[in-house]
Amino acid sequence: MATSKIIYTGELRTQATHLASGTTIITDAPVDNHGKGQAFSPTDLLATSLGNCMLTVMGIAANTHKIDMDGATAEITKVMAANPRRVSEVHVTLTMPAKGYTDKEKSILENTGRTCPVALSLHPNIVQDIKFIYL
Repeated sequence: MATSKIIYTGELRTQATHLASGTTIITDAPVDNHGKGQAFSPTDLLATSLGNCMLTVMGIAANTHKIDMDGATAEITKVMAANPRRVSEVHVTLTMPAKGYTDKEKSILENTGRTCPVALSLHPNIVQDIKFIYL
């Protein structure tokens, strides 16, 4: 079964529908590439997916190991390159709430996040600069 269906709605905008849930996402071309920048661009979604995936699998590991990571956040910065135009770097800063994590818990969370499916699926030429901050 297909995962999603995407419709080009004109003016460099798409609407993607997640078929299992009916949830939709709008994308716009970025301002620096002829677009309006009124929504995530496709490359924004690629970069953002890394942070989403990291937090998701870290949450799975946290549940398994009884670690409380509720309130963790990820801030994503995407860097574009030219010739050809592509994502060249994704900077992820994960901020973990003040929960008094042990070194073992930090190791579990960080190793899990760094090896999430999206991280392992990105082309090796894309720099993944990942930082963890513990409050």
